[in-house]
Amino acid sequence: MTGRNDAPAYWQVDILWLILAHGAQTGGIYSLMEEFCPRGSGPPSHTHAQDEAFYLLEGEITFRAGDATLQAKAGDFVTIPRGTVHSFRVDSETARLLNFYAPAGFEESVVALGTPAATRTLPPPGLPMTKSPEETLAILRRCGMAPSEEPDALRAEGKGRSARTGRREGAG
Repeated sequence: MTGRNDAPAYWQVDILWLILAHGAQTGGIYSLMEEFCPRGSGPPSHTHAQDEAFYLLEGEITFRAGDATLQAKAGDFVTIPRGTVHSFRVDSETARLLNFYAPAGFEESVVALGTPAATRTLPPPGLPMTKSPEETLAILRRCGMAPSEEPDALRAEGKGRSARTGRREGAG
């Protein structure tokens, strides 16, 4: 059994990730993570080789999946079928959510790209990426994530994180 207080914790792309169920614990069938996210956070458009689901514990998030835009609030459950171009953006001050992948595998990108969290809080501002843009992209691809060439409708101003590099888009 893994609880939120003893789950492995990582800081990556402005988010605290808690790995509640790693693929190594589930025979590779699924993984489950809890995320604590600040306003404006979330990935730009991308796809996964896995089915993905979100259960929003606290806050409000706008999801974009295919041609649909969904406004989710605490208590809402959102599913994203594998291969669907999607992104999300936290609209409230913070949001806390459960993030499920089937089969497992994406959690390996959090371990490989994240920094072990010193506290179970949001990461310090400006925490640098641990890998080069090329290494980051290779790890994400190996873990089933692929950036999309489609524009991110949730970040028309270009201020999201790049799925290719993990760095802020539109930043100098």
